[in-house]
Parts: sequence; structure tokens; C-alpha cells
Amino acid sequence: MNMVKPLGVGFAGAGPVTQAIHLPTLAHLPDLFTPACVMDVNGDLAAAVAAGAGARSVTSLEAMLADPAVDVVAVCSPQQFHSDQVIAALRAGKKAVLCEKPLANSADEARAIAEVSAETGIPVILGAMHVFDPAWSAVKDMLGDLSPRARSIRSSIVLPLNDRFENWATEVTGRPETAFSMPGEMTPDVIRQMFHTLILGLAVHDLPLVRAFLPDWRDLEIWSARQLAPFGYLIAGHAGGRAVQLAGTMHGHGEAYWDLEVVTDTELLRIRFTPSYVHGGSAVATITDASGAVRQIGPFDRNGYVEEWRALHAAAHGDQRAVPSLDTVAEDFDFVIDVANKASASAIGELS
Repeated sequence: MNMVKPLGVGFAGAGPVTQAIHLPTLAHLPDLFTPACVMDVNGDLAAAVAAGAGARSVTSLEAMLADPAVDVVAVCSPQQFHSDQVIAALRAGKKAVLCEKPLANSADEARAIAEVSAETGIPVILGAMHVFDPAWSAVKDMLGDLSPRARSIRSSIVLPLNDRFENWATEVTGRPETAFSMPGEMTPDVIRQMFHTLILGLAVHDLPLVRAFLPDWRDLEIWSARQLAPFGYLIAGHAGGRAVQLAGTMHGHGEAYWDLEVVTDTELLRIRFTPSYVHGGSAVATITDASGAVRQIGPFDRNGYVEEWRALHAAAHGDQRAVPSLDTVAEDFDFVIDVANKASASAIGELS
């Protein structure tokens, strides 16, 4: 019998990510976590979400961090607040912090988080469900063999709008209006902003996995970058002799397709992920060799959301091996920003 008291979770932000991802996940882990406090500047929304979770509600981060029932913090607010809120939670002496992607808005902010985490000794986990997916964890054990032989890496993400899967996960309260449209005039500043939104909002999920197959991500050159209407991108480049293709789009119908493919001279690795907000199990990885023989890894009965919270629990109790180091997370973020900068530079160059 587990006699360890569940950790109380404080949520910074009461939007769809809290409602449709993290609260349903914690419902599977009642021995490890209990919702303690929900903070949102919209007091009615915070109260409604907290009532459904059996937690108290507040309208300021300071009030949530002062709550002794809050042991760990999940930062699920808009990304412009991530860095300040993560650092505030670290300074408040909480046991661990989970921050939704992206970790920050700049490399400097990411490094500041890493420095305060090192100073306080409090772990920070990025809510990157694919990094924690059991199928990816199994594939990582083979990277020493696969990665040096990779010839091409392709991330393909085709998803319906988030509300399709949010509605399957839970009844979302106070959903913000979301509308995607291409701007009329494609100035360099608009192109730059759009690529940063696309890369930090969608491609970010798979870029740490892509980086694992590159000898040095700093060598990445992008020779083509396009924005796709109403919300998407198509990027092609290479790094260290490896072809890299990133494609992502969101649309209005219900079909979903989320694959990471790695090709060597003799094998094809394909990892098919479940879409965001889906709680039905892990990805499935297949390795097809030159003879056509297929080795399948997964599906596992756990998904990346459950595993990231299990890792947070272990880290909060002192097992830092359960989570990627913040140096790794910060370098992943550097790669994300590098892709966004180089893609926008390529698109701007083609415009001129």
C-alpha cells in the first residue's frame, strides 16, 4: 500500500490545456497527485475549473504560490508568461515545476530558467509529451545504432483544430476563440512572427526528437520554407549530410496524421504518435529492414502525458534521472529558435 501523500498541484492558467490534458491525466494518477489550486486572471473560469477538480481557485500567481497545499506547479498560461511564472514557482520553493511548451520566448529566458533551477535545486520539466512517450523511450535505447546511419529525417503533422480532440477529452469551459488566417501583406516582420508562431506552437513537439538524429544541429541549413494556409508550414533543409523535412498543417476536418520518419541505407523507422489531447495510449514505432521484415514497438498502455507526470513525481522526490537535464531542454529550445530563425530568413529571402 502506497502511504506517500499525493502531491498537491497548482495550475497557472485554467484554459483547455489544463482542462483537457492535465486534469484528465491526473485522474489516472490519484495516488501521486491531487489538484489543489487553479489560478486564472478570469476568476469565473478559475472557479468553474477548480470546482470540477475539487480544488480551490485564485486569481493571482502570488496567491497560488502562497498556498501550502500546492507542492508542484503546472504552468499552462500563454507562452509570454512562462518564464516569469516558472522562475516565480522556483523562487517560492515548490518541489517541482511542469511548464507547457514552449519553455520560454527566447534563448535568454530559457537559460535564466536553467540557472534558477540549478541555484534552487528544483527540477523543471517541459510538457513535451513525445519526449516522454514510452515508444520514443524504447527507440532512444537504439539511437546509438540508428542515429549515426540516418540519411533523412521527416516530421509530418496533419491535425484538425484542437477543439476536436479537446471536446473528446472533456467539456471545455471558457474556450478562447481561435481563428487562423493568412495576413494580407507578407512583410519581413510578419513572416518572421508567423514562423516563430508555427515552430514554437506546433513543430516544437518533434524538434527534440529530430535533433537526436543530427550530428550537430548548428549545421542546419534551410533551403526552402513556406507558410501554408490557414495554419501550417513546409520546411526543407539539411544538417551534417542528412536531409531534414518538417511539414505541419491544421485544418477543419477530423483526420489526424502525426509521424516521425527516419531513413537509413537499410532501415525505415516510423513513429506514429497519437494527436494532442488524446489519452488513448502511446505512439507505435515500426522498423522496416531491407528485406521488408517489420519490427513493432508498442503500443503501450501509457501515454506521454502520464509519463511526464510520473517523471515529475520522481523528480520532486529527488530522482533527477527521471527527467531530461535542463541543459538538454535549453539546447532543445535553442534548436527550436534556430529552426524558426532560419526558416523565416529563408522565406524572407525568397520574398525578395
